[in-house]
Amino acid sequence: MIKRVNKRTGFTLIELLIVIVIIAILAVGAFVALDPATRFADSRDSTRWTDVTAVLDAAKINQVDDTASTEPGEYIAEIEALNDGSFYMVGTESTPATCASASCVDEPVAVIDCVNLTTLVDEGYLAAVPAAPTAAGGTTRDATLTGYYMSRSTTGAITIGACDAENTTGGISV
Repeated sequence: MIKRVNKRTGFTLIELLIVIVIIAILAVGAFVALDPATRFADSRDSTRWTDVTAVLDAAKINQVDDTASTEPGEYIAEIEALNDGSFYMVGTESTPATCASASCVDEPVAVIDCVNLTTLVDEGYLAAVPAAPTAAGGTTRDATLTGYYMSRSTTGAITIGACDAENTTGGISV
């Protein structure tokens, strides 16, 4: 009779531990290299760029379409009423005291009042007044006080910017 020897082959405990440690080191290295916190901040900044551009586009398209005012080519009344060189919080709020207490922490902007852009929504130029995404550890924004500001120059050009830009040098404004 022939005896069969049963030899089991496999990995030893030490070999398994070494492989697990190597995989863990590679995972930590990949996590650090990808830097998810920065990627999330970049994503929020991208949303801010999109929102700022959408508001400016809506105001400009409304200006071009303007047939209701006595002066063709005017902005909506809320934008026409802005003081040149002053900064206003974009939103649906109309109470000056509420808007004056709003802040643009990361931007050298002193908000003095609000500019209510619900007219652009009512006329179909914006789906809704956009609210800035909440920055890491920042202020939660909503349609009332959006986290976006508007300014009008002496030449009538408007600038719209984001209060809470995170990874964009020089801020976000168009």
